Amino acid sequence: MHNRRQFFKKSLLLTAGGLLIGSRPLLSLAQDGDTKVSKLTPPPDLFDAQVLDVDFWLKPRTLDLIRPASGERIKLLYWKDGDVLDSAYQQFCHLLRDVNGKKSAAIDPKLLETLWATQAFIARFGMTKPLEVLSGYRTPESNQRLREEGIPAARKSLHLEGRAADIRIGDLHEEVLGELIQSFKQGGVGFYFRASSKGGWVHTDTGLQRTWKG
Repeated sequence: MHNRRQFFKKSLLLTAGGLLIGSRPLLSLAQDGDTKVSKLTPPPDLFDAQVLDVDFWLKPRTLDLIRPASGERIKLLYWKDGDVLDSAYQQFCHLLRDVNGKKSAAIDPKLLETLWATQAFIARFGMTKPLEVLSGYRTPESNQRLREEGIPAARKSLHLEGRAADIRIGDLHEEVLGELIQSFKQGGVGFYFRASSKGGWVHTDTGLQRTWKG
């Protein structure tokens, strides 16, 4: 387990240093024991949220989000001393609104916690890029439109309840991002791999713990 964590740390450091280009790594010279790897493919038991110290969860939480669809970016302190700061919370609810349906809804604070924990964890390795939100809350009409267009969208999606987000982080492989989110054991994690310049994305929600690939 120790060697696997060391492999992950080295890989993240390579990513932060620009040696892993785009959302998919081209080459990594990190070693896992005596085996050289050419692709960052973390084993399923790589992450263990229990290794995080208590201070990690108690320190003030600043979340840095960007919404490519609208060009908005918000970086705000939203949680301190055990309380959610209402003004910041409302702004994040607006950012995670249905951009197409032009409607917002209350976002589950647990979802914000997962987004923050993900960002705070990788910041330990020098990766400080904003987290891109591709989809947050969805109106029933927007969700149905996606289904009709053949875009992955569950009929009873948790996006409809403000409990899900589709996200990615520049230069971080979606498999690594998804495995990290999965380690927090806060809900479902969907891996969406795509062969494009920006790669795919990861779905995270606050429902039952489950994983899938779409």
